[in-house]
Amino acid sequence: MEIRPVPYDHADAVALDRLVQREYAQRYGEGDMTPLDPAMFRPPHGTYLLAYEDGRPLATGGWRSQDANPEGYADGDAEIKRMFVIEEARGRGLARRILAALEADARAAGRTRMVLETGTKQPEALALYASCGYRPVPKFGLYRTYEDSRCMGKALVAAGVEAGSGTATGTGAGTATGTSAGVRGAGSGAGV
Repeated sequence: MEIRPVPYDHADAVALDRLVQREYAQRYGEGDMTPLDPAMFRPPHGTYLLAYEDGRPLATGGWRSQDANPEGYADGDAEIKRMFVIEEARGRGLARRILAALEADARAAGRTRMVLETGTKQPEALALYASCGYRPVPKFGLYRTYEDSRCMGKALVAAGVEAGSGTATGTGAGTATGTSAGVRGAGSGAGV
């Protein structure tokens, strides 16, 4: 298994995006309408990952930078998008591995909180993110007014730790740690 960064418009990423959009349509009646652009996932403002096995793309996920805006994001947010595992590769821990890699990358880029949006029709995504330390946060993004939308977040740095430094401020001890994920539209989680 190899996880590697690719452009959001890479042919394999586009193929998996078609599959996740089909799954969203089956679950919600439509695909994710969140506007995305390949530039949003270019370092240092984001990244997009694919998991490959024997040259075949099995899973995907990305994060993009967000800061305080009228859609409810906060300064320092990293938003998970397009988390997806193809049906025949589910249950192998691929989503957890991609999420951990996304968190580490966002933390290294100086982001302070990972956020995601999913929906009530993705119970496996909700369970995954909760098991990885994500908790409900005030709604944000395109789907913030939808009743079936669920927004979750997780701190990427421990309290009192400067982003990107890895050391606690004022005490001279400690390191930042974390682990986890994202869902539908803003995150996805379909097929995690």
